[in-house]
Amino acid sequence: MKQFLITPAAGKRLIARALADHPSIKQVLKSGTLVIIAGTTNGYVAEEILTSLGQQEGFSREKFFRGIVLPPVGLTTKSGQLKDETGFLGDVVIVNGAWQKGLTIFDVIDNLKKGDVILKGANALQLPEKKAAIYIGHPQSGTIGAALPAVVGRRIRLILPVGLEKRIDTNVDELALRINSPGTDGPCLLPVIGEVFTEIDAIYTLTGAQSELVAAGGVAGAEGSIWLAVSGQPQQVAHAEKLIKSIYHEPQFTL
Repeated sequence: MKQFLITPAAGKRLIARALADHPSIKQVLKSGTLVIIAGTTNGYVAEEILTSLGQQEGFSREKFFRGIVLPPVGLTTKSGQLKDETGFLGDVVIVNGAWQKGLTIFDVIDNLKKGDVILKGANALQLPEKKAAIYIGHPQSGTIGAALPAVVGRRIRLILPVGLEKRIDTNVDELALRINSPGTDGPCLLPVIGEVFTEIDAIYTLTGAQSELVAAGGVAGAEGSIWLAVSGQPQQVAHAEKLIKSIYHEPQFTL
């Protein structure tokens, strides 16, 4: 067993590399539609997938979000719900392996069919049960509100890339009941059923090694970091070590 420190930015890169190798995503890139909904973690995912397709030109993670959380001086900010002067150019929609630039999930949701895949980030992770929830600040529940009818009604696969930094120790369903009650300030919270995909899943997908969260935190750029203990066959642990060290120097996310 070996232990490794992974920063939030490195974790996003790790998740992205693994999702580019995810069987369902590799299949839908051959035939079908992949929708990568804008978000900071999904920005890394889109970057990795578009690069694997040789179609990264014109994509930038800098504005690939609708809402983000910032330090308390400016708790949240939005780039806008539509393509506008702020630089938001849409979600990443890939049809039969070709990036359809400028589209959003709202443009394609009615045409999605079984076998298609939606990637949507999350804000809260109930780790032991692998349940995730999404902050909602839009009166029609935003992009997840658009996605769920297709996920439930047409069996579209929903994958939820989410870093372990977002773990909570409360049942997300009970938490949502309290947060969403009338008279409560701040965003609402929507628990969502989908395939939760964390750094732990990323390591297993790419190396076959098992890992577990054993500690967290740090300073001077290590804030929000996680410590993972990785175990398995010697070659699996060695592969995981090489993989993790390759993303050690991922720079902090900046606007």
